[in-house]
Amino acid sequence: MSIFNSLNISASGLTAERLRMDIATKNIANANTTRTSNGTPYRRQVVVFKTKDAPTPFSEHLKRSGGSPSKMNGVEVSSIQNDTAPYKSVYEPGHPDADENGYVKMPNVDIMTEMANMISASRAYEANITAMNGTKSMFLKTLEIGK
Repeated sequence: MSIFNSLNISASGLTAERLRMDIATKNIANANTTRTSNGTPYRRQVVVFKTKDAPTPFSEHLKRSGGSPSKMNGVEVSSIQNDTAPYKSVYEPGHPDADENGYVKMPNVDIMTEMANMISASRAYEANITAMNGTKSMFLKTLEIGK
């Protein structure tokens, strides 16, 4: 694995985690949106990751870690999907979106879950920055060998 490939892997992780933070932020911002442009409450979104061009399973990479080159290419966003969890029903008879029984369908967003997702994404982002800095440090030390 080249040093530049290591940087690319960390950069792909930074990009993926940044999007995960953006989606969690969007979910929190819409936690009380009872009517979207299609007339339904906001539906929570979830980011799905996949490995970039992984021709072999991870177990094979572990077996080869003793010297032969491996082809690890990082992570990318596979899709952004809508969470299929049911909407919450809240009794608010005076609400403009209440049904005939006085219940309002609220988004399926749990603020605590979204905050946990943001913290997790933030920690993963920090880990990728640390890996990048470590790679950069190794690269600089390699350049000093010839001095």
